[in-house]
Order: sequence, then structure tokens, then C-alpha cells
Amino acid sequence: MPSYGYGPPQGMDAVAMVGGEEEHGVQQQHIEPEYGGEFNFHELLNIDEQVQMQVQQDPATFFTNAYPTIPYYGYGPPEDVDPVVEESKVDFLKILKSANSIIPHIVLGSTILALVYLSSFTWFTTRYYAPALGFLMFAVGVNSTVKDFIEAIKRPDAIAVGYIGQFVIKPLLGFLFGTLAVAVLNLPTALGAGIMLVSCVSGAQLSNYATFLTDPHMAPLSIVMTSLSTATAVFVTPTLSYFLIGQKLPVDVKGMMSSIVQIVVAPIAAGLLLNRFLPRLCAAIQPFLPPLSVFVTALCVGSPLAINIKAVLSPFGLAIVLLLFAFHTSSFVAGYHLAGTWFHKSDDVKALQRTLSFETGMQSSLLALALANKFFPDPLVGVPPAVSVVLMSLMGFALVMVWSKKTEA
Repeated sequence: MPSYGYGPPQGMDAVAMVGGEEEHGVQQQHIEPEYGGEFNFHELLNIDEQVQMQVQQDPATFFTNAYPTIPYYGYGPPEDVDPVVEESKVDFLKILKSANSIIPHIVLGSTILALVYLSSFTWFTTRYYAPALGFLMFAVGVNSTVKDFIEAIKRPDAIAVGYIGQFVIKPLLGFLFGTLAVAVLNLPTALGAGIMLVSCVSGAQLSNYATFLTDPHMAPLSIVMTSLSTATAVFVTPTLSYFLIGQKLPVDVKGMMSSIVQIVVAPIAAGLLLNRFLPRLCAAIQPFLPPLSVFVTALCVGSPLAINIKAVLSPFGLAIVLLLFAFHTSSFVAGYHLAGTWFHKSDDVKALQRTLSFETGMQSSLLALALANKFFPDPLVGVPPAVSVVLMSLMGFALVMVWSKKTEA
């Protein structure tokens, strides 16, 4: 074993090594280089200088590559690698995969429980929605880095296509099914207006969490898309509602911007900072985030259903359920194929298709419900948004279960 001026790896005795080789009858008179031929003295000096530089720059990598059968006895793992954090990431992924598999069942269970035992969810009123969604965004931030969001912003084409799906394709589908409800099924005009209103609002924060569960590396891109659609919804939603429904909605611009900060920006920033500056604390809380996120998701689904149960069980309930099921199905499919058409040459086309499908198919139905209750005198306008909250969540997390199995395979 040649020496390059730094001696053998720490913990190994050079005399013992040579003595051991002599005991086995090995003569150390001449060293052949690995590539064959004879060493020239000047070449040997140059090689020694190069090797010394390699050892100085990264001793762990050098000794691992040079002597793969000998463990490196340096000063611990390479810089910036915390074994506790690395181990927690492995454990977190295992817990996350387990959470993936039960989310659709938990959502379905919360739906049934909300129908059978209303008081189990009625306590979770609308004032808790923002903190609950903020917690889900915090969970995403803890498992992301600033670099992830910088990379997401560098994909303006994906952001633009997601915006088209959100505020062009989805409103057209909403207008189609809203018109179908009134012109073909002879439902009250207010119900058709409610369907159109659902299609005019921005993307749901639950779409970010669904993307995180299916394709974690795409979560920052999904968050950027949703944040952009939410920020511009203060202008786009009233405009779309005026053209599609015929009624101008005076949306609270200051209130919506404040909601973006509270629900999206602040929680994600807190998670990123925790991940960056307190990695051990971050590693300690990570195993608890997936089960808590599942619980919070169940509350976000069951609560709107329990609170708006009268509207859901109205005489028009079944027709609205079928129409909204068709609307959301069309939105999921449209987003999926829109991404497939636009990014068919991209290496991550499948992940983009899933991300844009969630972004297009999952709307902020809670915002639509709030707008319906505040700006429309007819209470029937609020029925479609109330039904949409439940259907959107059930369908979205059912896709999480299906697509998670495919990504694992």
C-alpha cells in the first residue's frame, strides 16, 4: 500500500502492516503501479502532490475509494451530514408511506362519521380551517428546502400550464356542468351558479399536501402554483363570476392576501427555517407529522360535511353530487392530459401530470362556500361548494393511494 505523505488511515499501525506482510512472505522491494509500467521519480512527485490535495480536500472520499476494504477512521461523517437527521429521514419515509395508504380510508371514515354522528365534527368550525391548513403546509415545509422552491420557480412553463388549467379549463368545465344542471336537469338556477362558483375559485391547499404525499419533490412547484392562483384570485374570481354567473363579487383583497400569508407563506417559512437551522429538532418531530396530518385532513373533510349536512341532504343533493362528481373527474383528467400534452418530452412528465391533475381537480371549495354565503341571497348557491369539499377530498386522496402505489413500484 503506497504512502502519500499522510501515513495509513488513523487507527492502523504502519510497522504492524509491513511486519504482517513479511510474515506472509511478501517482499516489499518493488511496487508496480496499478496501470502497469514503471514509476518515474518526477511523475511520482506530481502524483503525490495531486493525491495530497485530494486528501486535504476530502479525506473520507479518498480513503474510501483508494482502500474500499479498509474502513475510514477519520473524524466522523463528511461535513453537514448528521447521522441522526439521516436516520430520521429514513424512518420518516416509512411512516409517510404508511400514512399514504390509510388517508383515503380515513377520509371515507370521516365522511361516514360526519353523516352518522354530526357532533363529532361540528365543533371544528370555520375558524379552525386556517390553522389546520397551515399545519399541513408546515409539514410540507419541514420536509423541503429553499433550494426546492428556487428550482420550482425556475419552471415558469409548468407554472403557466398549471395556471391555464386552474383559471381557463376548470371555469369552462364549471360553466358546462352548471349549464347542464339548469338547462337539461331543470335544477334551480342557484344550484348552477353554485357549480360555476366552485370552478372560479383558486386551487386548494389540500392539493399541495396530496402532491407532497405522491411526489414529494413536486410539492414546492404545487405550492407555487396554488399561491399564484390564490393571489390572483382576488381579481380573477370576481371577473370569472361576473362573466359566468352574471353577478359581480366584491372580494376582500386584503383579507385574501392575509389568508395566503397565514395559511401558506408563514407555515412553510417556519418549516424551512426549522429544517435549516434546527435539524435535530426537526428530526425529532418529523415522525409525528404524518399521523397528525392524517388527523387534520380528516377534520378538514368531515367538518364542512357535518356543518352543511342539511344542504347536502336536500332534495337536490343527489343530482348535485353526480354533477360535481363529473365536474371534478373531468378536472382531474383535464389537468393530467394537459400536462402530458405540454411536457411529453420531459423526463418527469408523469410527476408533472399528477401534480397538475391535483392542481386542476382540487379547488378551494371552502372559499366558494364563504363567497356563496356572503354575497348570494339564495342559500342554494352554497350547496354545490359544500358538496364539493367532501367529493374533492375523497377523490383527491383516492388518487393519492393509487398513484403512491405506482411511484413505489
